[in-house]
Amino acid sequence: MRTYELVFVVKPSIKEADRKKLVEQVKDWLGEIKITKEEDWGQKALAYPIKKQDSGHYFMMQLEGETFPAGFETRLIQNNNILRHLLLRTK
Repeated sequence: MRTYELVFVVKPSIKEADRKKLVEQVKDWLGEIKITKEEDWGQKALAYPIKKQDSGHYFMMQLEGETFPAGFETRLIQNNNILRHLLLRTK
């Protein structure tokens, strides 16, 4: 079983309810990948502006699974409310 860590940054201007919907949407995109740990790191200042935003709301998920669904990262990139993401294989 492979383990991964996903961190993504969401625009700070969206409402809390929409932010929760977005996190649930990301979980749906994961399909059969198991979420072992999930953290909301809150809003933090960015080191440099991204898409004209000076801060972002950070989320982290630790994941377990073999393969990611096709197009998972493409969906993250194409979503306008997600400023950046980082997906790392930890084991």
